[in-house]
Amino acid sequence: MIRLRVDGVTVELPARATLLDAARAAGAALPTLCHDDRLRPVGSCRTCLVRADGRTVAACVTPAAPDLTVDTAGEEIRELRRDAVALIASALPPDALADDSPSELADTCRTLGIEPEAGAGTPGRGQDDSHPYVRLDRDLCIACGRCVRMCSDVQGTFALTLTGRGPDTVVAPGTGGPWAASDCVACGGCVDTCPTGALTQPGPGKGLTSRRPDPDRIRTTCGYCGVGCALDVVVRDERVAAVLPARDGPVNHGHACVKGRFAHGYLTSAERLTEPLVRRDGALVPASWDEAIRVVADGLRAAVAHGGPDAVAAISSARATNEENYLVQKFLRTVIGTNNVDNCSRLCHAPSAAGLTASFGRAGGTDPFDDVETADCLLVVGANPVEAHPVVGARLLQHALAGASLVVADPRSVGLARHADVHLRPRPGTNVALFHGLAHVLVAEGMTDPDFLRRRAAGLDELIALLADYPPERVAAITEVPADAIREAARLYGRAQRPAVVYGLGVTEHLHGTDGVRTLANLPILRGAVGGTGRGFGISPLRGQNNVQGASDMGALPDLLPGYGRVTDPETRARAEEVWGHPVPERPGLRIPEMFAAAGQGRLRALWIIGEDVCATDPDSRHVAEALDACPLVVVNELFLGETARHADVVLPVASWLEKDGTFVNFDRRFQRVRAAVRPPGTARSDFATLHAVAEALGADLGCPTPAAALAECARLAPLFAGISHARLDREGAVPWPCFSPDRPGEATLYTEEFATPDGRAHLSAAPYLPPGEEPDDAYPLLLVTGRRWAHYNSGSMTRRGGNLLLDSHGRLDLHPLDAARYGVRDGAPVLVDSRHGQARLLARVGGDLAPGQVFCAFHFPDDRVNALTSGHADTVTSCPEYKVTAVRLRPASPDARAGRRPPAATGSGRHATPRDGQRDPHDEHRAPGPY
Repeated sequence: MIRLRVDGVTVELPARATLLDAARAAGAALPTLCHDDRLRPVGSCRTCLVRADGRTVAACVTPAAPDLTVDTAGEEIRELRRDAVALIASALPPDALADDSPSELADTCRTLGIEPEAGAGTPGRGQDDSHPYVRLDRDLCIACGRCVRMCSDVQGTFALTLTGRGPDTVVAPGTGGPWAASDCVACGGCVDTCPTGALTQPGPGKGLTSRRPDPDRIRTTCGYCGVGCALDVVVRDERVAAVLPARDGPVNHGHACVKGRFAHGYLTSAERLTEPLVRRDGALVPASWDEAIRVVADGLRAAVAHGGPDAVAAISSARATNEENYLVQKFLRTVIGTNNVDNCSRLCHAPSAAGLTASFGRAGGTDPFDDVETADCLLVVGANPVEAHPVVGARLLQHALAGASLVVADPRSVGLARHADVHLRPRPGTNVALFHGLAHVLVAEGMTDPDFLRRRAAGLDELIALLADYPPERVAAITEVPADAIREAARLYGRAQRPAVVYGLGVTEHLHGTDGVRTLANLPILRGAVGGTGRGFGISPLRGQNNVQGASDMGALPDLLPGYGRVTDPETRARAEEVWGHPVPERPGLRIPEMFAAAGQGRLRALWIIGEDVCATDPDSRHVAEALDACPLVVVNELFLGETARHADVVLPVASWLEKDGTFVNFDRRFQRVRAAVRPPGTARSDFATLHAVAEALGADLGCPTPAAALAECARLAPLFAGISHARLDREGAVPWPCFSPDRPGEATLYTEEFATPDGRAHLSAAPYLPPGEEPDDAYPLLLVTGRRWAHYNSGSMTRRGGNLLLDSHGRLDLHPLDAARYGVRDGAPVLVDSRHGQARLLARVGGDLAPGQVFCAFHFPDDRVNALTSGHADTVTSCPEYKVTAVRLRPASPDARAGRRPPAATGSGRHATPRDGQRDPHDEHRAPGPY
């Protein structure tokens, strides 16, 4: 610690503190127009001047030193600061300093007694209104550089620069031209840090930043990806005016992305469902809640009467809170009497839960994400966090730029791969071979931890025997990754003092996805870099959706109860039966793909789908639509009338994440609070209230009258969550599981004493490489990988209803120039893509991100029918679909060609028919024209 005196007050500060830190510790307020605590200091504005042992220095860039005497309050130094601020203000027009201006500069001028008339600048440099979320007023720019540094030092996009000379210096996109055409990814960091209002958010959020406290702010957790950013929602006139990143957010540290920060326009979309819909005479028509609930209850009774409790199933959602997922599975198990409940983690990270449990004993990442910034080598596999998890992607990039070595394994040259020390580009479907190749080098070159392996691991002999068959040369032949690159990557990881592994859906969404997770987990085990050894970060999955971890934690799974107790275990069932007062079925239920198969076969008579547009997001979507049409009762809880809702018998309008109360669990196992900022529109209800209403109509009492009570009940049932409650989260902000007692902290780092496997050891996997479910051939010569783009989220039902659609307006197929030439496809031209399962129509984007023979597209635009292409192949352990490997062919499409907006089953004449294209939908009068 460093001890010094500021204005006669003795303060103690840690090493590397500045005089600005010292002044704040002593209670002195200094203006800092070029400084933001999230950025490196530059000392360019000279508004934080202090005297230090008689010298005049800028406090933000001057290190604190022992026994230094600092003066911030003397008349002379105060006048110097005032003059510096006044000089800056004089370049701005008077209205920049008006009494109602919320800017940091205006606040500073008011504090220092600088009148608005001090602004003498003449307007004339113009504005840039081209971007939906960022407005630039050049007349208010003071060239402080905060926005430029935010873009480079925090976001890592490097989209902004300062241009011009002297008083004409102003921020501008680095690419030139309008802001909307730049590399900006609309994270909002530049808007949030701007001290003058030169950069603002258009609309009611103008001038609102995370800097000044606001009594109207509601703290909540983002409902988009699994990062779990803490956000402050500002409400004006009962509407969301702005969503701001919380400076003290445990994961995001005052940062956000375009989705969490700006994509809330869907809340007030004219397409929001505001009243229930019930199918009558083949058409969905408005109904009262009483009627809708009665139809649901009668349909569930009929299904049970016809086929028993197992004739009913439910698909829950990562978009639902923990408490809603808990109530869904309790409803199915205690009211209906079946384990037929599953959630969307089946489609993404079910192999993570299975693989991490098999390797280490628990279904979550091993370490808190904060610890990744202590790593000296980052191994990022099958993930593009820069686009899919932007806040995490930014933190990983900044850590790599600060000196950590970076190895990226991804078929595409995107995001972090462009900054990697080694970029491994495996052929899709060959992950297991690649991971064995890396492990082979670790073992062959002595880069393992023999002591750790002897004491805390099992399966080493079997793995070493298998690795003999995976030398880099053979792995290169399988994966198309050069053998030297495999060796170089393994050496970077193997020689690091604290290596880290982070992975995404490029590991899990394969025929052998669980094997992929397990063989990737071999690497930190071989290195002894897991289990609190201090020799590494371990391994962490980047969860795709906001609560995909929590949905499974809460037991919305066919074979597991809350806290991951197996339904086949009598002791686990007995504990649940004691808490619930009802018997629990002992036979595991149906997984999502099995539900669709059972519906098609007539065995499933009722399916309740909560917050999932399965016709847009599930593989082989034609088969999904046919299954829904064959099921006598389909109930859908949704925000919009999406593709799945069009096949429903009852559509229930529900609340979004900004309109309800509860908790989410993020990708590194942190429980965080979700709070309602505004009311849902019309008569829409939360999923929580809807479940209670249906249970009551069936004559059952689910208990748990509030979300807080539901989580408290879950804590009694599941030891992993025993110490977690709403009250505790309200006090502490975030608590990781496992947390076994209210008076104990959660375990951010797992396995510090022993692993949670039956023998207390980490288990190495010797699973051999097996080929993917599909391979290209002469008829389908290309490999398609599906994934996400930075501006959208999943099926796009929320992000396509707002300004994000202006940033990314249509689906695109990325392909290599050689393939474009081979198939006669021009950049930007429409293209038809065929697989063995269906057809999609997209616009071509020709570039070098992919290797020849591979193509990529996202699934954010349901009309493109991307998931009509994907196959029914699924992970052999968990049934997670193989979204990452589909054999396709392509050809140019005529501009007016259509791939078919809906599968034939959706436009037939049966009882689940919906209007054909060009016919009037009976619900159209209740919604504005849109993508559907």
